[in-house]
Amino acid sequence: MTAAPRIDGLLETSLYVADLGRAAAFYERVLGLRAMLRSPRLVALDAGRQGVLLLFLAGATSEDVIDSSGTIPGHEGTGRLHVAFAVPAGDLEAWRARLAEAGVVLTGEMAWPRG
Repeated sequence: MTAAPRIDGLLETSLYVADLGRAAAFYERVLGLRAMLRSPRLVALDAGRQGVLLLFLAGATSEDVIDSSGTIPGHEGTGRLHVAFAVPAGDLEAWRARLAEAGVVLTGEMAWPRG
């Protein structure tokens, strides 16, 4: 097998939520992410470095979506999903304080080996 072409990064991460407005408000208010797109079935948030966090209304994404840009295959996610944001090491304490101020309880932290 030949070597795989380079991947420049992860473009999108999806979470499936029961209350789209509430979830979007959390990521906008607490994490400061900016909404790029809003629809009844999804909110796309700018997650920096060309990354996008997609919040989908649970149960509203199983059908294919076809538009002028192409086809997005139906998808869905259930159970305990995971997303992690990269933050500068120097900002870690400020993030801990901001999350505590917003009432977010940290259930775990990871010292990522790659920094």
